Amino acid sequence: MTTNDVSPKSTATGTRPVHTYSIVAIDNETGDMGVAVQSHWFSVGSVVTWGEAGVGVVATQAFANPAFGPKGLDHMRSGLSPAEAVDVLLSSDEGRESRQLALLDTKGRVAAHTGKACIAEAGHIIGNGYSVQANMMLRRTVWPSMARAFEKARGPLAERMLGALEAAEKAGGDIRGRQSAALLVVRARSTGRPWADRLVDLRVDDSSGPLLELKRLLKMHRAYESMNQGDEELEKGHMRAAMRCYSAAEEMFPENLEMRFWHGVTLANCGRLEEAVPILRQVFEEDDRWRVLLKRLPKAGVLKADANSLLAMIKTK
Repeated sequence: MTTNDVSPKSTATGTRPVHTYSIVAIDNETGDMGVAVQSHWFSVGSVVTWGEAGVGVVATQAFANPAFGPKGLDHMRSGLSPAEAVDVLLSSDEGRESRQLALLDTKGRVAAHTGKACIAEAGHIIGNGYSVQANMMLRRTVWPSMARAFEKARGPLAERMLGALEAAEKAGGDIRGRQSAALLVVRARSTGRPWADRLVDLRVDDSSGPLLELKRLLKMHRAYESMNQGDEELEKGHMRAAMRCYSAAEEMFPENLEMRFWHGVTLANCGRLEEAVPILRQVFEEDDRWRVLLKRLPKAGVLKADANSLLAMIKTK
């Protein structure tokens, strides 16, 4: 683990003062790569977080140079290591001492930079397959707390990175407070389908509690992941596996009517009307617009069961 703590006496001017804390990291088991960030700045994810499957991830912050995101990915795509890419990016940047930057590639190699003019408290730590960096923090304990939290965490990469952000906030966080957060995870290797290669892509652009909201969104993301997996299992004819996936999603968000509705529709399509009816009845009781939608499904080929017969059973049972 290497550290770089900076407590400058002066600051540099810049156009995008995205003072913040972030993490770039790789999942050593899957090879998936991620970047997560929180800041007292509007829409921090639109500036700081960059990633591409099969290439790497970038965090560019402090008096951020947004061009470092796409250019950093370009350099790593061309074969440069993160350290080489950082050197190239900074060599032609007159504002380098007010920048903070971290790059990670598919091999888990990491490089980071904290300029001498970054506003205190500022610094970064490079660990095994990750880097944490922060500037304008209330205390110097913020980024060390992030490193410890990430190293101790278990589970999916997104949840581990979110845990590092939460540790930063507990250690004092941004001296100005909090406003926005973002979380991005990309595949280890590109499938040639960019929409499928961004495994997690969540942003909270303006909130009094961005990390709490980001955590809720990640949980919702996992629930919909489970729903999608259920659909895939159903296409393969694996009914029991599909039902397990649907049930898992509903357990995470029992108040979500859409998950329950499509679960009921799937059961009806499989001829399991006795199980479908109570689920759909509860959904209709909470919002009758789902009943209207059910009537429209047969024409689209989505509902194989007879809608009128199904609705009659829901009404009479």
